[in-house]
Amino acid sequence: MRTGHPPRARGRARLVPWIAVRVVVAALLVVSAGRVSLRAQVSSAALDIGHPPAELPQLRSLLVSWRGEIVAEHYARGVRATSLANIKSASKSLIALLIGIAIERGQIRDVRVPIVTWFPELRRDPDPRKAAITLEDLLTMRAGLASTSGRNYGAWVQSRDWVRAALARPMVSDPGTDMEYSTGSSHLLSAILTKATGVSTWQYAQTTLARPLGFPLARWLQDPQGIYFGGNEMQLTPRQMVTIGEMYRQRGVVNGRPVVPAAWIDTTCVPRTRSVFDTDREYGYGWWRQTLAGETACFAWGYGGQYIMVFRDLDLVVVATSSTAVSEERRGHRRQLFALIEERIVAPIRARMR
Repeated sequence: MRTGHPPRARGRARLVPWIAVRVVVAALLVVSAGRVSLRAQVSSAALDIGHPPAELPQLRSLLVSWRGEIVAEHYARGVRATSLANIKSASKSLIALLIGIAIERGQIRDVRVPIVTWFPELRRDPDPRKAAITLEDLLTMRAGLASTSGRNYGAWVQSRDWVRAALARPMVSDPGTDMEYSTGSSHLLSAILTKATGVSTWQYAQTTLARPLGFPLARWLQDPQGIYFGGNEMQLTPRQMVTIGEMYRQRGVVNGRPVVPAAWIDTTCVPRTRSVFDTDREYGYGWWRQTLAGETACFAWGYGGQYIMVFRDLDLVVVATSSTAVSEERRGHRRQLFALIEERIVAPIRARMR
């Protein structure tokens, strides 16, 4: 297993010639009161990748959903629509949604609650700043605790108690100040969900999120104490990822039924801090925010190239899964993927909506 801060990316790459997304515009003539108007909308998009050469071998699936309909769907290297994908750190975004549900249901008071509420042992810690860490600090990666990601990840997941090990990390900044991306912080959120709701994180996610969205949620990795991993290893099919993205795009509503509070969906994408590697990439409550092709994207992001990307102003959701064996910086995978999304998906759809 590998995880850590999403990799650094600089610049933009040109699209390789074997990638093409064809956006077909259907014109519908509407006759009303003697007047004829033209309603042009994107009716379908076909993704033609064929057999990718070495430039993008890590890609496993790419799906485009526009206005609630999957209009492009590609799978590679044996992956199918029903194949489960390890979404890696995109799991953090789903944990953040579960926190919002728990707050709405009164199981957690609000984001300002100090985590010492659930971890009273912090009152005895030599560093008094730990007792001041709030739920919001964990959601925004500003707890001040030294990271358990990157080079520290292996030792952390090999510890006998992941929660205790995460809380035992030294403070490197005051709570609520600097961003310190740490999978341990998100795992603490899973532990808090378990304590606050009285059920496992998987069971809570199954009941409050997956079931209302119409699919069963696969079980995923648990720590030695049985707490489901809060920052990594969740398993979803690409189409389930699209369903989550569509729910997010519609501000938490599916088929007229609220699943996640609309106000919580909105606040997850409000920037509270930004990446120390790329300052144009901002972070809210477990969700990243960045401008692509002039449009704001709120997205879940996992190691290797796992994405649930939501462009609300375009009614657009883009999902990608990739190999988890190597960094998405290898062979420029992330740059190529983002160039494709910007130039062959976002820009054409935006042009058709003007």
